[in-house]
Amino acid sequence: MGRSVRMRVRDPGDRGSGRARSPKARGRVSQHEGDPRAGSGQGAASLKAPQPVQPWAVEGPVQAEVFVLRMRSGRPELAGPCGPDPWYIEVAAEDDPVEVVGRLSRNLMGEPVLVHSTSWRRARGAVVLSFVVVNADGQAPQLAGVPISRAELARSGATTAAPTIAAAQVLEHGLRHLAWLAREDQVVIGALSEEWKQALAEYVPEPFRNIL
Repeated sequence: MGRSVRMRVRDPGDRGSGRARSPKARGRVSQHEGDPRAGSGQGAASLKAPQPVQPWAVEGPVQAEVFVLRMRSGRPELAGPCGPDPWYIEVAAEDDPVEVVGRLSRNLMGEPVLVHSTSWRRARGAVVLSFVVVNADGQAPQLAGVPISRAELARSGATTAAPTIAAAQVLEHGLRHLAWLAREDQVVIGALSEEWKQALAEYVPEPFRNIL
């Protein structure tokens, strides 16, 4: 016959001095501890009043995408610090993008005729605010100018974003927006020369919009 096996049933309250005690369970931390709505923690259970949901918010880095324009022989041209390419400027959270673009333009090229934001989109790992900066005809002559060519706009679908957005398309929209302002905005009407207004007459006016 097999040998008998003796079993001892320990009482839950039995804590022999010779037995190591198990460590106390550590409190669990909420997965979303950083969320202001998170309310889990040690101590008595409680309910917190729901926080209002923000329907729209933008967080993260901001960049200004600047297209510097000037007129030459009746035709607009790109003539910025980066030549035909957009000029990208980091904008700190506490800064006003319009003030930053205006100040840096003034420092590099002299007083601009007009500084205006024309569109925005998510790109380059940031919120990108597109600007046109209009300089006087003979301003910053050391910067080479490149004539501006027309481009088709980047169009999104009913519920989808445009698959790609080229810099030329952003500029095309910026000039269409400027054409709209040259008809509707008294400040822009007063700032732009007649030569600029004639050049912009070729563009279909279009109000501000986001480029998704």
